[in-house]
Amino acid sequence: MSRLFTPLTLRDVTVRNRLWVSPMCQYSAVDGVPQEWHHTHLAQFASGGAGLIVAEATAVSPEGRISPDDTGLWNDEQRDAWAPIVAAIRRRGAVAGVQLAHAGRKASTWSPFSGRRGSVAADEGGWTTVAPSAVAFDGYAEPIALDAAGIDAVVADFAAAARRAVEAGFEVLEVHAAHGYLLHQFLSPLSNLRDDEYGGSLENRARLLLRVLDAVTDAAPGVPVIVRFSATDWADGGWDAAETVTVARWAAERGADFFDISSGGLVAHQRITTGPGYQVDLAARVRREAGVPVNAVGMIDDAAHAERVLAEDAADAVMAGREWLRDPHYGLRAAAELGADIDYWPAQYLRARPAVSAR
Repeated sequence: MSRLFTPLTLRDVTVRNRLWVSPMCQYSAVDGVPQEWHHTHLAQFASGGAGLIVAEATAVSPEGRISPDDTGLWNDEQRDAWAPIVAAIRRRGAVAGVQLAHAGRKASTWSPFSGRRGSVAADEGGWTTVAPSAVAFDGYAEPIALDAAGIDAVVADFAAAARRAVEAGFEVLEVHAAHGYLLHQFLSPLSNLRDDEYGGSLENRARLLLRVLDAVTDAAPGVPVIVRFSATDWADGGWDAAETVTVARWAAERGADFFDISSGGLVAHQRITTGPGYQVDLAARVRREAGVPVNAVGMIDDAAHAERVLAEDAADAVMAGREWLRDPHYGLRAAAELGADIDYWPAQYLRARPAVSAR
């Protein structure tokens, strides 16, 4: 039997398989409100056989957006626009999740479609960014360091966004602590130069993430929570896999159910050698040493490779991004390639279903 096409249960939510859709920014929202594009983009993956579909980095506050075109969950209009999208995913048999995010010093930037790079100026719709310390990401505007009240506001924003997400129908929440965004900025000594209770020691640098987890689990009791980590900064003196293991343990003790293991994104001088499965070893280490369930990501673009990751006990699930964009029916195709006899081909597509032989 294919490991990739066996169900996985997170608390009371059963996901029909372990081939999931990574959150992928679409830069197509209007004032944080998802549009028809988001509906089509996400629902097609459910028709295509995905198990869990995690909607893109969705800002918990206006100043938490990566770009002015990001989705949000800081008001009820956004919540209400997400609801029919979530319903469409669920009608097609997949589980809908959303990534709750704050971009910190990497906020207020031009979208990839604008033809421009760097920070958006205030007179062009941008805003002043915030971070643990007044240290800019290379090429971006300098942020202001959050004070105690600002940190409290971030925690409250995550809690409010979590409540709205559940009201919209999302069944899984992902807290974004990766890719150089705000929570990752607090975790890494390269971006966190504070000398108060949020800086210095690992325990202090992890304090904001753990407070956010407490707030999210209180706001959405019983809802499965995933934490996305960059397991290493790929830079000397930065956040690394050993620290990820330790903080993953702490996060699990605070109610996190699952861990999405990626890497990088904090500094422009990172040095990464990419290739198929280049981050799988990081996921495997966190799984093994922290004793927590994880998914692997990073150029796992074919069914046999994804199956092998699970068969080797490197991860409990696989998330893909670009392959789902290339083929929104990646799940159906992967099942056929692996000989998995799934029962969720859409009736409208059954005439195209390949014959499945036992393997």
